[in-house]
Amino acid sequence: MCFEPTIAGVHLSNNKMDTTTTVKKGNSLIPLVTMTFLFFMWGFITCMNDILIPHLRAFFQLNFAQSMLVQFAFFGAYFVGSLIYFLISYYKGDPINKIGYKKGIIAGVLLSALGCCLFYPAASLAIYGVFLAALFVLGLGFTILQITANAYVTLLGPEESASSRLNLTQAFNSFGTTIAPVLGGHLIFTLFLQDGKVTADSTRIPYLIFAGILVVLALIISRVKLPSFSSEESSEKGLGALKFPQLRMGVLGIFCYVGAEVGIGSLLISFMAKEDIMNIPEAISKNYLALYWGGAMIGRFLGAISLSSLAQAKKVIYMVVTAALVYLLVFSIVDVTFEQTSFFIIFIVLNIVAFVVGKSAPARTLVLFAGVNIALLLLAVVSKGEMALFPILGIGLFNSIMFSNIYTLAISGLGKYVSQGSSLLIMAILGGALLPLVQGMIADAYGIQHSFFLPAVCYLYILIFGVYCMRKVQVTDQKVNVNH
Repeated sequence: MCFEPTIAGVHLSNNKMDTTTTVKKGNSLIPLVTMTFLFFMWGFITCMNDILIPHLRAFFQLNFAQSMLVQFAFFGAYFVGSLIYFLISYYKGDPINKIGYKKGIIAGVLLSALGCCLFYPAASLAIYGVFLAALFVLGLGFTILQITANAYVTLLGPEESASSRLNLTQAFNSFGTTIAPVLGGHLIFTLFLQDGKVTADSTRIPYLIFAGILVVLALIISRVKLPSFSSEESSEKGLGALKFPQLRMGVLGIFCYVGAEVGIGSLLISFMAKEDIMNIPEAISKNYLALYWGGAMIGRFLGAISLSSLAQAKKVIYMVVTAALVYLLVFSIVDVTFEQTSFFIIFIVLNIVAFVVGKSAPARTLVLFAGVNIALLLLAVVSKGEMALFPILGIGLFNSIMFSNIYTLAISGLGKYVSQGSSLLIMAILGGALLPLVQGMIADAYGIQHSFFLPAVCYLYILIFGVYCMRKVQVTDQKVNVNH
């Protein structure tokens, strides 16, 4: 799960800004490579939650609602962390501007490593609550990265190419979410099984490995020369951002989007295991889960091309070539045959058509993509076998640009309230904690297939938000890009 965070103190927009940033630039190649690897690990570990849920559900004999506490703990930390940051910024000033972005990133990486280390006692004690505590700490670390890491990327070179660098790191974040189900699933479901059985210990070594990688990464970041900057900010008192209807609606839009995306990914493996769907064991279904997240990666590459200044004919050509290359990359990762994944080509073509019809307009594209996802979910709910599974796997493609488009539309026209509005939007990631929990309750009461009505309702709200913005919101800068 990759969510495009706000950038504390830096706004990639043509709106009037209340922050002045001075940057000292140097050779940015090595720092950019380092940050790109950080984004990859960030996406990889986040997506491991989708592997943890069926694993812990089987070991602790949990129902769907109880297993969704994994996402509740992880994404609840985003809300708690961003709320604390918002309050500190409001009363004491932006803490990142005081300690520096580099120290902020290192703190986020080390806190994430601590969260990974806590999986060791959780596995040793075999207590579900300790697992949830570890996930909460891990989520707090990623919250700090949400606030800090993206701004650093914008500083690693000329301002005019900042969007390009953000798209690059975002793509590698998505690459991490794509291979996590395959590699992470192999670690938990195959390599570290004991006597062929699922145990709590099978998470112990993988997460210690992740912790070690993060600690090494923090050491590298501490030694790499990154740009220094200073800023003078003036914060607005009160909650003036809430007077803008697009911001109020956008907060709920982010809540719905994150909740829908996380809920679908969390239940996919269990959904595929149903006898009347595909009856696929967990060790194999992880490969199809990689298609869901791989679709988001493909869609983000296509979105970057669609929002460029190229002529329409060139956009189409570049999108087709890019989609083909990235699809081949995803296909080379997943352990399934071309025949088993060829259906995905249909969704890629539909995705390109939707981008063309959307004409690079954020609101129009958002409406189209939300409408397609509603149709795909309804088809999955009323179908059986492959016709139920394939539509859900295609949803990742149409999730790809939703966060960035909702964010862009929500903050458009906020002027001096952009920073405040951004903080409120990131708090709305709470949807990833609450809505999957509700979907799990629906799955327990009415069956996992019917639980997908909930994300369909979420996308319906996003469609309504898009329609409102088509009529009421004038986007002043369509090249606002923030990474998740």
